[in-house]
Amino acid sequence: MQNSSSHSDAAIEAFGLCKSFKTPVVAQGRFAGVRSLFAREYRIKEAVKDIGFTVEKGEFVGYIGPNGAGKSTTIKMLAGILHPSAGQVKLAGIDPHAERARCASGIGVVFGQRSQLWWDLPVKDSYDILARMYGVSDADKDRRLDQFAKLLDLNEFWDTPVRKLSLGQRMRADIAAAMLHDPELLFLDEPTIGLDVNAKRNIRGFLKTLNEEFGKTILLTTHDMDDIEQLCRRVMVIGGGRLTYDGTVEGLRREIGLPTEIKVTYRDGCTVPGERQGAAQSAALGTVGGTLLPLRIVARGERTLTVEVNRQETRTMDVLRELGSWGEIDDVEMREPEFEEVIRRIYG
Repeated sequence: MQNSSSHSDAAIEAFGLCKSFKTPVVAQGRFAGVRSLFAREYRIKEAVKDIGFTVEKGEFVGYIGPNGAGKSTTIKMLAGILHPSAGQVKLAGIDPHAERARCASGIGVVFGQRSQLWWDLPVKDSYDILARMYGVSDADKDRRLDQFAKLLDLNEFWDTPVRKLSLGQRMRADIAAAMLHDPELLFLDEPTIGLDVNAKRNIRGFLKTLNEEFGKTILLTTHDMDDIEQLCRRVMVIGGGRLTYDGTVEGLRREIGLPTEIKVTYRDGCTVPGERQGAAQSAALGTVGGTLLPLRIVARGERTLTVEVNRQETRTMDVLRELGSWGEIDDVEMREPEFEEVIRRIYG
């Protein structure tokens, strides 16, 4: 559990957050209904277990994990929607549960599966209502909506009832609604779920602008790894209700230890150790300074050779020296593991 002392520069501080849900157990057998009237049994599910982290102002942080890991539950506790079973939250030094009204003006929340807009009203009418709720002046509302309309192409469905919007249009409208009162902190829970490529690109561009040009702090949960790679400088991984990683995307790749792929083009072909004795190998051991160097050969062409190597275990220059001893190198290409591969390894 983290120390609960707060510092004013942090946008989000979570200290030992826990959340448990109590659900009734369905009784079985004869007279089960009668028995449950007098002695109801419950099952306790721990959705979040002792999570602590700090997000500084201006950060764009990805929060990822498999379904049921506790992502949405964490977001709801941070936003003040759910009360933690234990622990504490501070948003810019304010407890969102103790001072909900004061905190609400500083945060925006978007849930990909739910809308904060009025279903039967035109989009513009929803903005009018939200502006009144948050005490946003007409001048500020018009100025901000003008910015959002240009960045998100809102004008194409300005007068359309929300229920007639496509999923991509509704998500763009919802993100604009969450930013209408100009909050410093934005929580996004699966904002690109189910969207097509163009809709995702529009939303990512807008979020990038909010973060880089307007300095907004953003915490994003998503299953789309392109969202993480294109937007986030930091990623947190939750599994089984616990925080299992907090760092950079590159650091996550290194921690998982997936191999780097190196494709070498030789000027006149190459000779792999052991090939003289028989058929092509699927793996080879090179020798560097008397130490065995593990390389896994994954593809062989007339003048090309592709190998996999774990860069946590082996230095790149040692690998290239070994490969150079097999023939005269003309070109080298390196490919790091795709982030999707990293996530598949994490989720198991």
